[in-house]
Parts: sequence; C-alpha cells; structure tokens
Amino acid sequence: MPSATVENYLKCILMLSMECDHGEVPMGLIANSLGVTSGTATSMMKSLQKEKWLKYKSRKGVTLTSSGKKLGMRMIRRHRLLETFLVETLGLDWSEIHDEAEVLEHAISEKVLERLDVFLGNPRHDPHGHPIPTKAGIIRKSPQKTLLDCDIGKKMKVVSIFDQSTEFLNFAKKKGLMPGNMIKAISRDNLADTIELQIEKTPKFSLGLTSAEKILVSG
Repeated sequence: MPSATVENYLKCILMLSMECDHGEVPMGLIANSLGVTSGTATSMMKSLQKEKWLKYKSRKGVTLTSSGKKLGMRMIRRHRLLETFLVETLGLDWSEIHDEAEVLEHAISEKVLERLDVFLGNPRHDPHGHPIPTKAGIIRKSPQKTLLDCDIGKKMKVVSIFDQSTEFLNFAKKKGLMPGNMIKAISRDNLADTIELQIEKTPKFSLGLTSAEKILVSG
C-alpha cells in the first residue's frame, strides 16, 4: 500500500506532466510545487524509480510509468470529488477546501468514493472548474486558454482557476471570476501590464496580467 507521501508525489507529477509541453517533468517544478528542497525531491525520485512508479533522468526530469500514472490519476479523482463534496454538501467555501481534501483523499476507500460520486450526481468538474477524472482514469478536456491570451471584445466563459491559494481564490470570488460566469476582455494595456474586463453587466475592472494568466476561459 503506497504511503501518503508517495501518493502526493505521483499526483503532483501527473498534474505537472499534463501542463508541460515536453516529456520529462523538471525536478525544479516538482520541488517548488511540493514545497521541498531539490535534494529531498531528487532522493524521493530515486526511491520511486526503484519501486517502478516513474523513470528518473538526472538533470532532465521524470516521467511516470503506467502504474504511476494510474495511481496519480486516482488521487486526482479522489481530491476533486472530495472538494466537490465539501462545497456542495457541507457548504465549505471553495477557498478552504484544498487542504481538507489533501487529508481526506488518503483515507477514503474506493467503495465510499464511488458511492460519493453517485451521490453528487457524477460531477464533471470540481468547484474550481477542474475536470474530474472518470473511474477509468479519463479526463474530459475542452479547448481553453488563459485570460491573458483571450481575444479582445469576445465573450468567454470562465472555466477554471489555476491558482489554488486561499488568497487568490478569495480574490477571484470577489471579482466574480467564478467558473461558469461569462466575461469579456475590453482592452489590454501591455505597458501597464493590465487587462480591462467586464463580467455580464457589472462595472468594468482591471486585472494584472500575472493574475489573468491564472484564469482559464473557453468560447
């Protein structure tokens, strides 16, 4: 039975691999995402390689094996279903559910998880807009881009929030940047590093380009 640490590493690596354009996930990204030193991450990679969860290449990065991908996807499914349950059933705010789900995902059994999925109505996305993998490990993805890259003057739908920090999620909620809301980019000022936005018929507001890159939209 894999430890919680192993499950956390494999989940993190899989999520990073889905964001990377190349094969190996860089060690620096893994260490930063998990909040550990590069030495600690490297030591763990060697251990996981011995257990055949992944393949590690010095100074290049890692790629998950089929078993590593399977476990990583299972943990993503657990995490996102639990986040959905915490918001929709228990009424927790979407800014405080990440850490709670991090703890619960290692304890819940597959039997209870599948009952939970049915209870929730087989949701396709978690409260942050991220797709929930199916039991078979399939993620349903739709074409999307960041607010930074969206077309000026075109209405788009907010799909998901990339930054999971409590501070940013509270900020996004205050601005109305919630998954499902329709938004339009009015103008972009590259010198000021801002983009002017409008949600439905609410007043226009400016958003820094760094923050705009953390909001995924489609349409």
